[in-house]
Amino acid sequence: MDLAALIDCLSSASCVVTQASTGLIVGALLFLVAAGLTLIFGVLGVINFAHGSFYMLGAYFALSAYRLSGSFALSVVVAGLGVGLFGLLLERLFMRRVYNADVLMQLLVCYAFILILDDVVKIVWGPNFQSMGMPEAFQAPPLLIGGGVVPIFYIYLMAAAGVIALVLWAILSKTRIGKIVRAAAHNPSMTSALGLNTSLIYAGVFAFGGMLAGLAGGLAAPVRSMSPGMGFSILIESFIVTVIGGMGSVSGALVGALMIGLIRSFGSIGFPLFVEGTMFFAMAVILIVKPSGLLGKAAR
Repeated sequence: MDLAALIDCLSSASCVVTQASTGLIVGALLFLVAAGLTLIFGVLGVINFAHGSFYMLGAYFALSAYRLSGSFALSVVVAGLGVGLFGLLLERLFMRRVYNADVLMQLLVCYAFILILDDVVKIVWGPNFQSMGMPEAFQAPPLLIGGGVVPIFYIYLMAAAGVIALVLWAILSKTRIGKIVRAAAHNPSMTSALGLNTSLIYAGVFAFGGMLAGLAGGLAAPVRSMSPGMGFSILIESFIVTVIGGMGSVSGALVGALMIGLIRSFGSIGFPLFVEGTMFFAMAVILIVKPSGLLGKAAR
């Protein structure tokens, strides 16, 4: 514990800006992964334990697309669409068969795909750490804000995550598709009785949730090293975000992700040996005060 260092940082504008920007990009990536996770749970009632592997696939898809095309924007699109398609196939072939099964069975199926995908990555891309490197478009001097250093890519990443969050909000809140998805989450039997294909809705939601995780992996590729199993750590953090924000609440996932990102960033200064513990401590406090999460609805 180094509270003196934390206090010194909080009293310095440059340190606050630098750490806050770092925390915000962590929060932005966590939101994209957690949003897909909470959307799948909210509509399908399935805890997709393999969601971190979707993030991993997105990063590797982006790596391959970037090496072939040299375009980072194209690599992110390929990552999102590629993982979305994989999620659709996974849902159609396997997950839909365990929707009404015991939760343990669902977790076992997801865990099996974690192991399978880790081995597939080793076969296709190799077991060693790999890196995309910073795209040429972002190889520019960082911005100096309040004396703090903010890399250009951080600005781009936060802006991209913000746009995706706005699009997601608009789809769920303002479109007919969003209303159908919310209806299927609230009362699937009535939705089916009205003539809507709930099976198709479930497949679309699962694929869309996978696409969000793939986009997160693609956006993170320039600043994260890639290796088999890299999805597990972000999976744990995404579950923390989902629980803090409220299971099934996308807006809660945004609030929880930004909170966890800032806790990680500033906690690394004040509690360098207890960074992971600070996240779990924050989750415990929030659940004691509000068991349903910050923006979650209490069970009836």
